[in-house]
Amino acid sequence: MNAVAKPSAADAAKASEKSDISRYSGAEKAAIVLMCLGEAAKPLWEMLEEDEIKEVSQAMSSLGLVPAATVEALVVEFVTKMSGSGALMGSYEQTQRMLQAFLPKEKVDALMEEIRGPAGRNIWDKLANVNETVLAAYLKNEYPQTVAVVLAKVRPDHAAKVLAELPEDFASECVQRMLAMEPVQREILEKIELTLRTEFMSNLARTSKRDSHEMMAEIFNNFDRATEARFIGSLEEKNRESADRIRALMFVFEDLSKLDSGGVQTLLRTVDKSDLALALKGASDSLRSLFFSNMSERGGKILKEEMAGMGPVRLKDVDAAQTRMVAIAKDLAARGEIVLSDGKAEDELIY
Repeated sequence: MNAVAKPSAADAAKASEKSDISRYSGAEKAAIVLMCLGEAAKPLWEMLEEDEIKEVSQAMSSLGLVPAATVEALVVEFVTKMSGSGALMGSYEQTQRMLQAFLPKEKVDALMEEIRGPAGRNIWDKLANVNETVLAAYLKNEYPQTVAVVLAKVRPDHAAKVLAELPEDFASECVQRMLAMEPVQREILEKIELTLRTEFMSNLARTSKRDSHEMMAEIFNNFDRATEARFIGSLEEKNRESADRIRALMFVFEDLSKLDSGGVQTLLRTVDKSDLALALKGASDSLRSLFFSNMSERGGKILKEEMAGMGPVRLKDVDAAQTRMVAIAKDLAARGEIVLSDGKAEDELIY
């Protein structure tokens, strides 16, 4: 009888590593597979949602050393699952069909509405997250009494914005209906809620996909100057139209020249003074003049002395300071404290 060979220590260690894949979470397994694929994984990254990218990226950054045998076992597990069931494509419709197999229709509808609609616990919370212009465009085609009910249920500040967007006569009629409104019967309110869900919110979810060029413009805004030029140049070679659209949507430091005096002064009170000196060090003469003209004589003199005392500065440091100033300007604009004009006629100010 032949003797049975005992496994070597190396074989035992390898088997232990392979069996150890159960300790990895789903995000960690995905991170390992994506790292194995390298640049070939780009299409997979593009299919992930922002939260998924964050989760996988966080897992990837904290993986540490993954033994070769463990990597092999994970890849084998991945391939085995894929070959056994074929390719998978997750989608809204696929998810809905799967849930309907074991959940009541009402519960599935409510869950899918939460997935595709703006954030909120109920329909009125959701409406509070809808842009007032979009909501007004829908409501102006409804009966004034229906609009009155809707505006009475949303937050007062949001109702005010929506009323301002409605045609004047129609808005006035809605206000009169709101003033004379009595408690709304539950059946009527439920019918309005159902209409808003089925006719408005579902259509909004299908049409409110963010423009990809706007998204890329925001990303490009956060590049340093050299990286931005490299990516724009590469994109121009392949798709000049997209490059032009992104460039037009980008808000860069020199666009601060479009601020009015009040906006410049607000920005001056908010930005870090060291960032201001560094940013203006690389600014055009006209933009420097705009900032200095909105400062006191003493303040301007101190800033000029600080800039002169810096001596030569690195371009990447100037870019970083300018990027921080642009971010602050955008934040102030979002809060309505300044106006960032894009040069369109409706952005002109009348004094």
